[in-house]
Amino acid sequence: MNETLKNISERYSCRDFADTPLTDAQIKNLVDAALAAPSALNLQPWHVVVVTDKALIEEMDAEGMKALAAADDKSAYERIMSRGGKMFYNAPCLFIIMQDGSDYGVLDSGILCQNVVLAAQSIGLGTCIVGMLRVPLNSPRGDEFKKRLKLPANHKFAVGILTGTAVTGKIPHDPDPGRVTYV
Repeated sequence: MNETLKNISERYSCRDFADTPLTDAQIKNLVDAALAAPSALNLQPWHVVVVTDKALIEEMDAEGMKALAAADDKSAYERIMSRGGKMFYNAPCLFIIMQDGSDYGVLDSGILCQNVVLAAQSIGLGTCIVGMLRVPLNSPRGDEFKKRLKLPANHKFAVGILTGTAVTGKIPHDPDPGRVTYV
């Protein structure tokens, strides 16, 4: 199996990150991979925000957990609590992918996201793709967080990627060949 296929098959959602910060070289590799993503008509409808401010990540985590605890549906809160009680799993780095709202913005942001997680896998880092980042961004402190994160006002949240050194490994999910039809 070639290295690309190996990275695809071995990548999993990491939910226990070490405190070890990413190096500048690791961040540059991931940013380069992000910006190399193809996009419809090469419009590149994204904006990437790289967050290494651990205190800010932890503040958003706490605000997100507070919002989930107050929600009518406690299932997300309970699931995260069963995994250690941290929405962002102690990750030292967070990539926030914003999209411009254009026709292909969400799709192209997903392609960029896949580039980042596979690049991270290839250099020995763990990742977890997170949509739950929208919880603190939409919380009562959301505007404050958006300002501190320097999120572009003319873009919408697409996806977040937690990144760092994994404490423990995990077996990737089993592929389901029943979800494929050949014509």
